[in-house]
Amino acid sequence: MTEIYKAKKAVPRGQAKAERIARYGAMRFEEYACEWKAGQRDLGPASVVHLESLLNIHLLPLLGNRRMNTFDHKVVEGFLQTLERNGIGLAAQANAFDKLKAILLDANRLGLFDDNPVAGVKPPQYDPKRVVIPSPEQLQQIRTAGDDSFLLVADLMSGCGMRNGEAFAVNLNNIVADDVYRITEQVNRTTCQYERLKHRKAGEYRDVPLPARVRQTIECYASKHGTVDGYLLRHPSDPSRTTTSPTSGNGSRSDAPPPQHHPPPRLRRTSARCSRRPTPRPPSTPRPGGRGTHRRPPCATSPPTTRRPPACAASETPAGTPVERATVWTSRTPTP
Repeated sequence: MTEIYKAKKAVPRGQAKAERIARYGAMRFEEYACEWKAGQRDLGPASVVHLESLLNIHLLPLLGNRRMNTFDHKVVEGFLQTLERNGIGLAAQANAFDKLKAILLDANRLGLFDDNPVAGVKPPQYDPKRVVIPSPEQLQQIRTAGDDSFLLVADLMSGCGMRNGEAFAVNLNNIVADDVYRITEQVNRTTCQYERLKHRKAGEYRDVPLPARVRQTIECYASKHGTVDGYLLRHPSDPSRTTTSPTSGNGSRSDAPPPQHHPPPRLRRTSARCSRRPTPRPPSTPRPGGRGTHRRPPCATSPPTTRRPPACAASETPAGTPVERATVWTSRTPTP
């Protein structure tokens, strides 16, 4: 062992770099990206799926056969221009560029390039539009766009400020007080399992205000559809499985694990503010278009809900009656 150590120490630093260049320089990008991905041990299941999707859809088809020692800023710029010609959205372009940049910077640390291949390349300018909080009228349309499970998710997201996955993991046992709900877990859209909260460690939780209307929706759903270990939203054909898709207005449900469909209408985690509830529409009156009429692709069948009991009605409060104002955990003060 001593002889081996002395032999390696006697090797000039330039020779070690030359060996790395000889080994990795001729390697194809696809092979190098595979080795790089194996070292990303901090990624969660959903992040791994997202990384593999970017590699398989955008990076490898265009750069997979290129040798690593042939990359420069012109190659990277050409890659971005190809994405633009193919009509790829700015968000996907930005994500693909970030992954390509991370891989090439890793290769640059090995000394494969004389110059940084991403230096001077302008990344795609993705500037998402400002999210607009639904108005009371739009929120009412969203709440009445589906059946009981859709109403439950809409109330949890708008009244308690929950994320999608947190609303799907609603549990009757998490009502720690008449006006407090404790969020302890969420449903992972990739694994379809209950997991820790996003950006938090296992066992951590957060308490949010629970408006009376939302608590009534939870209790009504539990009494009508039952629970499994306190969980309300379960798979329609297998109660032992979680569900990540509430049913839409036509009674259909989509529970495929891969996120190939659109999530339900996204309600931002902010203050749920309603001043007056509109008069309920007659059953024969078609609902107007917009965010409230978002439909999900049918997958499994479920009998459509034609009429809710009075306790579950979305508009049991007479028109003109003030509705409670729920300020959620973001501590943002609602505007009057």
